[in-house]
Amino acid sequence: MRKFLFNGAVLSSIFSGYSVLQTTRRGPRDWRLTLTWVAWLATTIVAIGTVVEDDRHIKAKQ
Repeated sequence: MRKFLFNGAVLSSIFSGYSVLQTTRRGPRDWRLTLTWVAWLATTIVAIGTVVEDDRHIKAKQ
């Protein structure tokens, strides 16, 4: 769990998720909001996937 919390990409994704949530609460609901959520989801998936792949790579070297 620590490897996820201290990763810069995951932290950035968490903060941007908060921003997307605030935009959803306060902003207009149109097609751009949907694209914002899709972009945030894709960024989060890539960040988590990167941490998992780095962990596998480190374990393979040992």
